[in-house]
Amino acid sequence: MDWKEVRGNWVIIPRNPIGIIHFLGGAFVATAPHITYRWLLEQLASKGYVVIATPFVNTLDHTAIAKSVLLNFDRTLERLQDSGALRKLYYPIYGIGHSMGCKLHLLIGSLFKVERAGNILISFNNYAAKEAIPLVEQFNSTLKIEFTPSPLETDQLVQERYNIRRNLLIKFSNDTIDQSTALTKILQERFDEMVTTQTLPGTHTTPLGQDIKWQTGTSFTPFDALGQWFKQEAYRDLNQLKNTILLWVNPLAPP
Repeated sequence: MDWKEVRGNWVIIPRNPIGIIHFLGGAFVATAPHITYRWLLEQLASKGYVVIATPFVNTLDHTAIAKSVLLNFDRTLERLQDSGALRKLYYPIYGIGHSMGCKLHLLIGSLFKVERAGNILISFNNYAAKEAIPLVEQFNSTLKIEFTPSPLETDQLVQERYNIRRNLLIKFSNDTIDQSTALTKILQERFDEMVTTQTLPGTHTTPLGQDIKWQTGTSFTPFDALGQWFKQEAYRDLNQLKNTILLWVNPLAPP
């Protein structure tokens, strides 16, 4: 896949686009999403989705980050349209977030007027700063350090102002820091039947899985068979995640 940097975002444009994905990654892997989430994003692009992955650096001010990544996304989209890279004036836009990226999409949908065909929230968590960054209060035990907005404030914002009606929440069976269950209740109270939840096999880092290159020798040995089996097992959870996303964004698309 041909990744291009456009106004600070990493972009893939397939030959015949059918939609746009705005991707935001997790707190400590979001600075280079085209590398850390490469396999998943390229798979989505191969099915016709323009991928605009916005890098960001985590700070305590999550509101400022949400505003910044939205501005970067809008500027990149405008550049792609002005340059003719995107020929149609309208494509459905889907937000996809992993971990902290989920919170940013929730803030964008609560604080700003945006049009989205839906949001896909993978492994959502909304921890306080002292839980997300264990050393944060050891530097100054008398100073209370917290994210803005705090976990409680985030829940209240989503409950009162979140305006993206269609949502898919994905959690993994072996993810001990996922908080999707609490978010599901909040979204269901707001939009009722427009919220879909899926529990898939995997861990919190499943979306970060990468391609495993396995070069067989001149003859196929038992060791090669073991390597192929390992690769198949490693991709099982990733493929299920990819297929779940694609089915939700376009239920009528061929497999």
